[in-house]
Amino acid sequence: MIKKKYTREELSVFREIILKKLEIAREDLKYLNGADRNENGTNDTAPIFKGSLQEGRTTLISETNARLALRKVKHIHDLEAALIRNESGNYGICRKTGDLIEPERLRATPHATLSIKGKELIEKEKLELKKVFNRFNSF
Repeated sequence: MIKKKYTREELSVFREIILKKLEIAREDLKYLNGADRNENGTNDTAPIFKGSLQEGRTTLISETNARLALRKVKHIHDLEAALIRNESGNYGICRKTGDLIEPERLRATPHATLSIKGKELIEKEKLELKKVFNRFNSF
């Protein structure tokens, strides 16, 4: 018989992994949100005129940190959703195939919602759709 759900003990182990990754992600986000502040906790208040190279560098760093922070927020959201699935007992079930996601995959990526097989099926479907789309665009 094929196993369709993880046991409470297995879910408990995954829960600890998720909580640890959540803690790390929240710390990373805190750091990213404060990365453009000086030691006094305020935005840079240096004179307005800076060389254009320095100004461009500062802007690039701020924009990069903002993008990283947005990605981190999404990661935190995904981990929180995984925690909810874990607590409801539906954690680790592939949303494409309905099979259990490999435990090794969940240890590495605890917010995964697709097994490797499920991910491959979705990629294959995307390629097929792209082929169909390209056929219609060639007319």
